[in-house]
Amino acid sequence: MRKLSVVIIAWNEAANIGDCIDSVKDIADDLVVVDSGSNDGTQAIAESKGARVIYHAFEGHIQQKNWAISQAKSSFILSLDADEKLSEKLAESVLNAKNDTADGYEMNRLNFYCGTAIITCGLYPDSKLRLWNSSKGKWTGNNPHDRFEMDSNAVIVNLDGDILHNTFATHQDFLSQIEKFSSISAKHLQRQSYILLFTKMLLNPILRFVKIYFIKGGITDGSIGFTICYHFSREVFLKYFKAIKLKFSA
Repeated sequence: MRKLSVVIIAWNEAANIGDCIDSVKDIADDLVVVDSGSNDGTQAIAESKGARVIYHAFEGHIQQKNWAISQAKSSFILSLDADEKLSEKLAESVLNAKNDTADGYEMNRLNFYCGTAIITCGLYPDSKLRLWNSSKGKWTGNNPHDRFEMDSNAVIVNLDGDILHNTFATHQDFLSQIEKFSSISAKHLQRQSYILLFTKMLLNPILRFVKIYFIKGGITDGSIGFTICYHFSREVFLKYFKAIKLKFSA
């Protein structure tokens, strides 16, 4: 049986870290929380539940997650954010994977908005590669949208069960993340030309809304579906608008 390290990154997640750890503590052989300077008691809660808590300054989602897996005692790693937890079915699947030989494992993620599970708006199944042999890949992508990329010859299988993601506990949390993520994305986009940025700013939010509201079923979720789709589309507009502002002020 392979030893399993569970690696969690956290910052001010006192409301979530306990549930996250509780969902994995019975299947983890090593549990580490990499905290980037919480001031709400996150570290104390994690330590009280048996996790090793290590401080590391936040330099970006990708950089933080790559550093975090370097702190694991095992190369077989389950990576979670502090506002995520495993369903009972997924915990069972992960436990069984310890006796398996695949290199990586994908799993569905079920996202929640103000306590309501959302399966429309393109938010489900939201497949994630979160369990893997860390010697066979690394975190990559463009902040804040990270992904774990495995070697081309890696064997990847799917697991039953869901990651339960407390995505937006409140509407204000939703709005705050839209502002935060659009600002991070803008820093990468400002390298593009003015014409390209302006064109994408006008067209991409509309295309995004049509896709997730009409094609991905947001329209069937009433006011919640409209709210989510509208603000996700607004995030697309904001990232290009902010990129243009950064480019203009450079």
